[in-house]
Amino acid sequence: MNVLVLGAGVVGTACAHYLHRAGHTVTVVERRTGAGLETSFGNAGGVCPGFAGPWAAPGMPMKGLRWMLKRYAPLAMRPTLDPYQYAWLLDFVQNCTPERFARNKARMQRIAHYSKACLKDLRREIGIKYDHGEGGVLQLFRTADEVAGGRRASAVLEKFGVTHQLLDDDGVLAAEPALARSKIKFVGGLNLPGDETGDSALFAARLAARLQGEGVRFLFGTKITRLRVEGQRLRAVETDKGPLEADAVVVALGVEAPFLLRPHGINLPIYPVKGYSITVDLPSDQVGPRSAVMDEHTKVMITRLGTRLRAAGMAEVAGYGLGVRRDGIEAVRRTVRAMYPDVSLDGDIKPWAGLRPMTPDGPPYLGATPIEGLYLDIGHGSNGWTQACGTGKILADIVSGRTPEIDLDGYGLVR
Repeated sequence: MNVLVLGAGVVGTACAHYLHRAGHTVTVVERRTGAGLETSFGNAGGVCPGFAGPWAAPGMPMKGLRWMLKRYAPLAMRPTLDPYQYAWLLDFVQNCTPERFARNKARMQRIAHYSKACLKDLRREIGIKYDHGEGGVLQLFRTADEVAGGRRASAVLEKFGVTHQLLDDDGVLAAEPALARSKIKFVGGLNLPGDETGDSALFAARLAARLQGEGVRFLFGTKITRLRVEGQRLRAVETDKGPLEADAVVVALGVEAPFLLRPHGINLPIYPVKGYSITVDLPSDQVGPRSAVMDEHTKVMITRLGTRLRAAGMAEVAGYGLGVRRDGIEAVRRTVRAMYPDVSLDGDIKPWAGLRPMTPDGPPYLGATPIEGLYLDIGHGSNGWTQACGTGKILADIVSGRTPEIDLDGYGLVR
């Protein structure tokens, strides 16, 4: 079949790979000048199935209210006139019950571990290089309350069979020796040795280049304007460069997807939650983390990507603007300064902001729609890099008429 993939972030590019491997003729449509240049570009760099879970959790509404009173807190809420913002927040709060959290956590764990296996197979198959590391991710605790939260998380990880270790303060320093120079005293940690790291933008760009060499078309600099639907059948995708026809279309557009789908009766609660990051060069292997660490107190993740350090965090519910707010970047910088004082933040620092396409319950939307020929691969939130290969393979199976390899309960339009 001729298949269009809308969007060339890490999710869309991975989907194009699996569709191409399944024997389809694939064209990818992207408004930017290359692959991986929007939400995939500056994220934390973690492929973290161990951490995969919904933000909507018991206690989160009250914690969020406390955070909003602090200047450099992990969460910032900026009211807009958009009614979808308030509808999304209400839906989010309704998903913060223990029962819904457990259900959504299970769904996200299922797809995250499947996706990691798909990524490893892809890497073995084509030998793609993207500054990837397999040193795990270490969650760091400053207080006894955070340690107690780590024990609760450990019990959940045990249930899902995820390899992990609870560490004391000496164990933290053994895992990440550079933290001996930290200005923060960490009293414990939760180590997830099976999690990985890597540059998702580099992955998307190099995978796209390989696919182009194999005959997959990438229409960069092409803006999608609308879907042409007649009698519940998708007829064409309208762009600023003319219509594109195909037998099947996969929407992988992140936060822009709802605008394309709403005119056709597909109303999905996907809303942008902005994140911030900085990227700096590291002078040596002795400076910065061995792999990746996440400060539970500030929710900032610091990752080694080859010879670079990426620090990312913040959750700003403020609409669709991509402006890089000073306080957002400073919140990330403060954590880096405190944890790794040897890392210079005076030179060429690359600040960035991106919009996570968040669903209020956590899992993405995958699969067919009521419109014949239209499929979804959207709503991955902060787990796009973690889930991209798995959801791409699932979409390729669905479009090809094959049964996916995992249970898809909880990823459809009806939850």
